[in-house]
Amino acid sequence: MIKLKTRKSAAKRYKKTTTGKFLRRHAYKGHLLMKKSNKQKRKLSQSLCVHTSDSKPIKLMLPY
Repeated sequence: MIKLKTRKSAAKRYKKTTTGKFLRRHAYKGHLLMKKSNKQKRKLSQSLCVHTSDSKPIKLMLPY
């Protein structure tokens, strides 16, 4: 059987937990940060779990 390749773009965006779930970052934290409040920027810095319906394609992109 041939080796499966990892999608590097997905490897940079998602991290697999020990339970098999995937972590992702919030959107809207890349630019225009002066008009956002400190509370909003702090909330956007936290990582969160990917929804279960979206985790199947991520699992195919990250086989290992």
